[in-house]
This record gives sequence, C-alpha cells and structure tokens, in this order.
Amino acid sequence: MSFTVAIVGRPNVGKSTLFNRLVGKKLALVDDTPGVTRDRRPGEARLVDLRFTIVDTAGLEEATDESLSGRMRQQTEAAIDEADLSLFIVDAKTGLTPVDTALGEMLRRRGKPVVLVANKSEARGSDSGFYDAFSLGLGEPVPISAEHGQGMLDLRDAIVAAVGEEIAFPPKEDVAVTDVDLPQSSDEGGEEDEEPVYDDSKPLRVAIVGRPNAGKSTLINRFLGEDRLLTGPEAGITRDSISVEWEWRGRTIKMFDTAGMRRKAKVIEKLEKLSVADALRAIRFAETVVIVFDATIPFEKQDLHIVDLVLREGRAAVLAFNKWDMIEDRQAVLADLREKTDRLLPQARGIRAVPISGQTGWGLDKLMQSIIDTDRVWNKRISTAKLNRWLEQQQVQHPPPAVSGRRIKLKYMTQVKARPPAFMVSCTRSDALPESYTRYLINGLRADFDMPSVPIRIHYRSPDNPYEGKKKRT
Repeated sequence: MSFTVAIVGRPNVGKSTLFNRLVGKKLALVDDTPGVTRDRRPGEARLVDLRFTIVDTAGLEEATDESLSGRMRQQTEAAIDEADLSLFIVDAKTGLTPVDTALGEMLRRRGKPVVLVANKSEARGSDSGFYDAFSLGLGEPVPISAEHGQGMLDLRDAIVAAVGEEIAFPPKEDVAVTDVDLPQSSDEGGEEDEEPVYDDSKPLRVAIVGRPNAGKSTLINRFLGEDRLLTGPEAGITRDSISVEWEWRGRTIKMFDTAGMRRKAKVIEKLEKLSVADALRAIRFAETVVIVFDATIPFEKQDLHIVDLVLREGRAAVLAFNKWDMIEDRQAVLADLREKTDRLLPQARGIRAVPISGQTGWGLDKLMQSIIDTDRVWNKRISTAKLNRWLEQQQVQHPPPAVSGRRIKLKYMTQVKARPPAFMVSCTRSDALPESYTRYLINGLRADFDMPSVPIRIHYRSPDNPYEGKKKRT
C-alpha cells in the first residue's frame, strides 16, 4: 500500500460503515449502538484507482485517561500519528457537536493532512449540518453516504489533493527477469508417495480465543512489545477480531485477537452475538488456535466448550494457562492442570499446554514453539506404504470385531488430506464397524506417528459389489 489513512470522528457517525465500503468487505462490526469499535482495525482499501491502507478507529469522547473511553481515545490518537492522512467524519444529519469542534482542533494542532467528510448527506435536512461543517476551518467538506456509496468519486479526488499525486500514485518498480523464479524441471522426479517437508518460512495464522477477561489482548501486546490492543480490568473489552503481524525468529506471524466467548445462553445482546460470530470466523480462518485459560480459575465448562469447538472445526489447538504470575504453589497447580487436561479433554490426547504470563512475558517463547510444533503436526502427511504396514500390524494386535458372525476386514489405508490429517480406509461392511474401533485406530495413529493434539479424521469406504442386484441362477 502506498499510504495510510485513518478514519476518525465521534461515536456513531458511520466510520466503520465507510471502512467496510472502502475495503469491500464487512470486516468491521456495524451497529446503531454508539461506541461499537474500540481497537484500531487496518484494512486494504480500494477507491476507484487508489490503493491504500485504511485504519478504522474508536469514536472520540471526552473522558479521563484511566477510563475505558480514555484508553480508546489513546488508541485513536496513536492511529492519527501513524497515518499520512485523516478522514474526519462528521454527521451531516445531526450537525456539529462540541466533541466535533474539539476533535477538529486536535487534528489541526497535529499539522497532518485532513479531509473533512460529511456523512449521511443523503438524509432529508442534512444541508444545515453540511454547511455547519465549514466552521471547523478544515476546508470544504466532502458530502458522502457511506451506507449507499454516494460521493465516492469526490472523496477520491479530495484524498489525492490532500496527499499529492506523487504519494497517491507511486511509480511501479520494474521487476528484473533474473528475479523471477522459473519452474524446475520434473524429469528427475522422486518417490510418487514421498512425504513433503514442512515449510517453516511460510506465514502462520494464529487465533487467540478464550473466555472474557482471560488476558488475550494483553498476551498479544506482550508479543508485539507495544500497547497495540485495548486492555483493562473490564471484561469484554474486545469486540472486533483484530489482526496484527509480527515476526518470531524470522517467521511472519499473523495473530487474531478475538472477543471473549461466553456461554450461548448468556449471549443475548445483538452486539455480543456479532462479536462471537466474528470470533468464529477468525477460528475458521486461522491455522493454529491458542485457547487462553485463566490459571486462577481453569477448566470452567465454557473453556471445555471452546476447546471442543476448535477441534470440531479441524484447527490445531494449543492451551495457554495465563496469569501464571498469580499462582503461588506452581508445582502442585501444574500437576493438577496436567491431570485435568488428560481427563477432561480425551478427544485432544497429547494437546500441548503451556503456563504463561501475558503481563510479564514469562513462557511466551515456549508457547510460540508449541504453536509451531502443533502446526507442523497439523500439516503432516504419511506415505501410503507406511500406513498400510501400520494397518496390518493394528489388525494383528487387535482384529476388528465380528458382526453377525462375519468379521470385518480392513483392506487398504491412505491419507486423503492434511490440515487436519484425514485418512480413508477401504473395508468390508463399513457401516457395521463400531465407533470404538475408530477411536482405537486414531489413538494408534497419534502414538505411532507422533501426532498429538490435532484432530484426526478417519473415513471408511466399502468397495462396490459387482453382483449386487443381480438375480441368482436357479
């Protein structure tokens, strides 16, 4: 992206609606309730022929620095300082307020380019609010309707005039022919069923989930080394799923902070339902999911539901017992956590669990190494030859049961996909094979091929009977 634009304004003037319009997706939560957005959310914007980074921010309010609104204001001010241009949104329908005037004065003092935008200009009676915006002294306002997409061409022209054509349209760099990777010849070849090597240079998507007030945002801030996400003692601060990028030992990590997930029966308000739905989308988009437990009150019923949800979605899971700095008898608590993990999560046998402290940074390197190791298992592929030798041994040690006097025979096994590992077994009478034998095979795969903590799928297929449906000769 050539430059960065921050969308600023008081609450409920349509900042997130404009953000979604510019990025072309419904990324930011939108609701009639003021103050929905709390954290900075970046996105890649397209406006006609312009390409830039857009940052959605929280609505500015007058509040003390220690309050939640005050901490939200600090996040917005940081976005303004980092951006090349600010889009100052005012509500043309309701007109100017003292907060708009104070915000306009703050933007003027910073001395950075500002484009004044009068949103909701399609509404009846919006002319007076539009003309009032001239009194802010920030130039002629651009009338738009973020909800209906009106005025986008005028907004494009105003942005180009504010940042200059050199920044708005940077020259494209020529790519040398020698920099292009040519495809390699496939004449040499290798084994047809060769197991692929894990690519540890590829960017990794990680979602951080858990109950409210478990310390998810504090954990990510500690990873980044800055107060990038809004934190505090209040439960349920995070609403949007915010993504941040950083590097760990040379590898790009894209982390998603998500809203706390309470029990479904307690989620009544529409806004919280939207936040939880956004968190579920982040889980499906991620490759590895870190479930953050509060070590002072671990293994609540909701914690177990979240782990089960992550595994059912097929994601690689890692447990993080946060707030370890508040634990006194650590050895006893650690032994208890290990026993409860094995007993309460039998569907995730061998899952990696790491005690950490997001407040002090203790244990974060070990957590990241567990994330990488789990992702390596999640991407694992096993050759068909090894699988069939293993299947034959399993049947010798524990033959499939006989149903109605006829024994089931497992003939062939192959891995059909990874991420998560899934296997197909060709067998006779697959519909009669009990679930207990499938669990026996899954546990054997975990133990013999070193595949802990990730969900494993096994599907069965019975070969077609060529004589089925034919009449028997008499």
